[in-house]
Amino acid sequence: MAASAECLTTTGRAPLSSGAALAYAPRMDHVPDDSALMLRYKDGDVAAFEVLYRRHTDPLYRYLLRLCRHRDTAEDIFQEVWSKIIKSRASYRPTAKFSTFLYRVAHNCFIDHTRRDKRHARNTEFKPDMHSDPGEQPETATERSLARERLHVALMALPDEQRDAFLLHEEAGLTVDQIAHVTGSNRETAKSRLRYAVNKLRAAIDEPTERT
Repeated sequence: MAASAECLTTTGRAPLSSGAALAYAPRMDHVPDDSALMLRYKDGDVAAFEVLYRRHTDPLYRYLLRLCRHRDTAEDIFQEVWSKIIKSRASYRPTAKFSTFLYRVAHNCFIDHTRRDKRHARNTEFKPDMHSDPGEQPETATERSLARERLHVALMALPDEQRDAFLLHEEAGLTVDQIAHVTGSNRETAKSRLRYAVNKLRAAIDEPTERT
């Protein structure tokens, strides 16, 4: 049975609106790893793909949103990424972790988008979630809000390569070696980009608040 991008919703983040799994698909009584799920999907198990999709939807969307800095762009690329994953199922080989494969596709989709549309670099529509804990003291909530704002500004100010490395580590949980593979760079370059980003962001968070 062939799956298509029609499985995806227009917002890119809602659960897949698919039909039931194929009648012959084995029931998943345990939680298989990502590669096993992709191999099951390759063999026609649509339910396996739905588990895979739900597992990676939130971190992938956050990665793209913070990388692109614009919700519409992030959602467009999110759709494109999963469409490419669907189309690649017939040739899929578990030569690396599925997350590495997924974020390699996402990274390439982002690069392709920036080549088509240079406006992404000037677009800063995205704002961080500034909601505070209702139980927090007002002064603590204010400090936390300011720290988030400083982090957001510093993250948006990073060069694309450094922001990408940080988000691959923070949102996708990738190691330095996996980041190097995803971004097509060597290990030292990936490590340097990540270190620079972390140091810059840490300095932004630790920046003392001016008081009057």
